[in-house]
Amino acid sequence: MPIVNRIADFHSDITAWRRDIHAHPEILYDVHRTAGTVADKLKSFGCDEVVTGIGRTGVVGVIRGGRGESGHVVGLRADMDALPIFEANDVPYKSTVPGKMHACGHDGHTAMLLGAARYLAETRNFAGTAVVIFQPAEEGGGGGRAMVQDGLMERFHIEEVYGMHNYPGLAVGEFAIRPGPMMAAADRVLIEIEGRGAHAARPHAGIDSVLVGSHIITALQSIVARNVDPLESAVISITVFQAGSADNVIPQTALLRGTARSLTPQVRDLLETRMQQVVAAMAAAHGATAKLTYRRDYPVTCNHERQTGFAASVAAQVVGNERVDDHVAPVMGAEDFSFMLEARPGAFIFMGNGDTAGLHHPAYDFNDEAIPFGTSYWVRLVETALSAQ
Repeated sequence: MPIVNRIADFHSDITAWRRDIHAHPEILYDVHRTAGTVADKLKSFGCDEVVTGIGRTGVVGVIRGGRGESGHVVGLRADMDALPIFEANDVPYKSTVPGKMHACGHDGHTAMLLGAARYLAETRNFAGTAVVIFQPAEEGGGGGRAMVQDGLMERFHIEEVYGMHNYPGLAVGEFAIRPGPMMAAADRVLIEIEGRGAHAARPHAGIDSVLVGSHIITALQSIVARNVDPLESAVISITVFQAGSADNVIPQTALLRGTARSLTPQVRDLLETRMQQVVAAMAAAHGATAKLTYRRDYPVTCNHERQTGFAASVAAQVVGNERVDDHVAPVMGAEDFSFMLEARPGAFIFMGNGDTAGLHHPAYDFNDEAIPFGTSYWVRLVETALSAQ
């Protein structure tokens, strides 16, 4: 497999960077240490420009090729933030911050893109400009949206943009991608129920908000089961149920929170419409009232066809055609790289993390053996996209 030899030479350096970031996790936009480390390294590599504060705490590095100025500009994006999870791993580089850990591999994403930036700044074997993008707040904070709104694409004249995420269960040295919907839209759901409080021994004197909430949760599942075309994909998950404070009181109010996922605009519209109807009807049937606030959050991560084919061909340069699935099934997780793909054509690819714990699991750990593959992919993508012709 033609991993870039120079990348293999500093595999240990990239691993050390990754483990340092892992030991010092930061969440959402509060990634000041990580962003500072990234900016310092980009400057030490000799990047032509290093800009901080894009999208609040994002970092951008600009590397101009040494084979002439083609005018073409390609962006490569990695995310920097961690998750509010207590780490279960017992490793030397375990999180030093209780309640925070890199449970999604963004430490590996950041380290691999730093490795690619080091190589590209050292060799400059391309024409045009590579822009390396280090983004905060992917985990629910919309950092990709913030960077786009802050003028990322226009300021750095980015024409195409590419992203990558590790994928547990996919073998190290394999890649997976598809044109069109790659990951789902993720919407936030808040349901506020108003019943009538009562003594727990006199339920007939009240309207039980807990009972109403239970029926609403059950009824919402009928939307996916009976309203969505079986050949389409949708998820409704209520993940928070808050009500009551004593075992002898029927609470007056209850609060439900959750998420709705979809892969097409039509299904997204259907979910919102039917959820409004079901929530109102189920509450009314019990004599209660309920308000649903449906907030559209991350859009579908939708790969552009030409850029997807190009990304698959680059991955094949690194690992061979037989180790690239170019029509993998979409997943119902979400990604705010979707905002960048709405702003510019590009593609998002999965890279194998091997047989590890799943993403967002307290025992997850990025597989350092995957580093040469991901870093080589970034390097070959730039050198191929910006080859002098």
